[in-house]
Order: sequence, then C-alpha cells, then structure tokens
Amino acid sequence: MNTAVSAPFAPKYGQMLSPDANGILVLEEFTIDPEAARKEQHGFRAAMASVALTMRRLLALRLFIAVVAIANLPLFLLSSGWEIYVISLALVVAVHAAVSWLNRHEPRIKQRRLLELHLHREQSANYRKVRDAVKYVIDAPGRMNENLYLELLAAKRVALHLAMGTVALLDTSDDAAWKVQIIREIPRAA
Repeated sequence: MNTAVSAPFAPKYGQMLSPDANGILVLEEFTIDPEAARKEQHGFRAAMASVALTMRRLLALRLFIAVVAIANLPLFLLSSGWEIYVISLALVVAVHAAVSWLNRHEPRIKQRRLLELHLHREQSANYRKVRDAVKYVIDAPGRMNENLYLELLAAKRVALHLAMGTVALLDTSDDAAWKVQIIREIPRAA
C-alpha cells in the first residue's frame, strides 16, 4: 500500500500558530507606518468632532428657531398696537424662512461634512489596510473599522473585540513598523 503523508491542515484564511498557541488562528497580519499613524490620529478625531459639532449646531439652531416661534405667541396675543403685530408678523416670516432654509440646506451640510471625513479616511494608507483586513475577514461596517483604527492607535498592544472571538492586536515594539494581527480563537473539541 502506498501511504502518502498529507500536508497539515491549513485554514482557507490565515495561518495556524504553533500547537502551544492553544488554537489561535491568525486571520490577517499587516504592518502600518507609525509616523503616519501618529499624524492621522489627530486628523481622524478632529474630522469626527467636526461632524458631531456641525450636527449639534444644526440642532441648536432648530431649538433656537422653536423658542423664538413659541415666544412670539404671547407677544402677539397679550399686546395691543399695530407695531407689535408687525413685529410678530416679521418674526413669523423669519422663522418660516429659517426653517425652510434649514430643511433645504441641512442635508447638504451633513453630506459635505461626511464627505470630508470620508476623504480623510481614504487618504490614509494605514486606515485602508485596517479597513480592508477587517472588511474581508469579518465583514464589519465602515464605522466599526474607523473606531477600531482609532482604538488601535490609542490602546496599543491591547486586544479589541471585533466580533465573536475575533480580536485585533497592535504590536508597537518596533518603532519602524507597527504590526497588526487580527486573530480568532478556535474552540477545542471536547
């Protein structure tokens, strides 16, 4: 009989670590540039803060318009004289114009800020590496990739849970190139 020695089992994605690694599977491994990562971290956080600030400003403007509209009612009802009616009418027209302007321009403002954030992301080679690795390994949404990237840069050497049993590890021991590993623990058969 001819017995051929088969190659050890190799998973479709990733490589199996040594037996003493207790069934940990490396799904993806790549390096990122530490200098660029340090510069990008501030830019990412600033772009995300800019989007959040724009949304808060739009909400504050809507609340201000609502307060002005509500405050106009007692002014209109509790006063006499044509001057007050003219002022109330002007306030009503101003509130209507402001709400119409917001309804027309708010989607554009939101879209412009989100486009700036998207362009900032796409200019980052490090972010694209993390995004592509995570997207193809666990099919995570983009915002999770963004948060993962920022958390990796902030936490360093700390495992971050991405999905069921999958973590990303950032090794910053080498100052020339940081190594990122996306790993998953394979449950052992009983």
